[in-house]
Amino acid sequence: MPMFNAFWQQNKLIEMRRSEKNEQYVRYGDFRADPVKNALGTPSGKIEIYSKTLEKFGYKDCPAHPTWLAPDEWKGTADEKQLQLLTAHPAHRLHSQLNYAELRNKYAVADREPITIHTEDAARFGIANGDLVRVWNKRGQILTGAVVTDGIKKGVVCVHEGAWPDLENGLCKNGSANVLTADIPSSQLANACAGNSALVYIEKYTGNAPKLTAFDQPAVQA
Repeated sequence: MPMFNAFWQQNKLIEMRRSEKNEQYVRYGDFRADPVKNALGTPSGKIEIYSKTLEKFGYKDCPAHPTWLAPDEWKGTADEKQLQLLTAHPAHRLHSQLNYAELRNKYAVADREPITIHTEDAARFGIANGDLVRVWNKRGQILTGAVVTDGIKKGVVCVHEGAWPDLENGLCKNGSANVLTADIPSSQLANACAGNSALVYIEKYTGNAPKLTAFDQPAVQA
């Protein structure tokens, strides 16, 4: 690896040398070769499918073995007009970082965060590529720009996470997906984000497009 100053001046990708050792790496290879000598750091020293430790916690939303648990909101609880919302990671920024940068010109639609909609769903709701789309549920509403494609599953829409909130009269003008997702943990044990368990409604936005203010500089007093 070059020193940082040299890397910065060269302004090019660093090609890592191939390592035969790395190419032959097998995860838990030592354990597989000798499970007794190279026991894992679990209570049994083995790969555990059922955890007696988790069993003792008694968490209803995190049983002692892997299993599927129905979320509060999903296809099984949706009405005929609700769609499943995915909040995927964006390709052109790191979460909310760089939402204001020039890269935004590469993905913004109608100057908003894009929403990916299946072709049949878009036709059902009278939405065309590039339209402004209002997305809402019981938690809030956002304004997005339509990307109509067969590249997403029917009944599902995607709004990337990380857009800066820009609220006006209860509407997020920039399309922040956090307005729509529930503030709940994935389980009592993990307490991770559960941002992909949300149902939403969509419609073509026919009003005057409100001016974005998310990227305006704040007033500064000397």
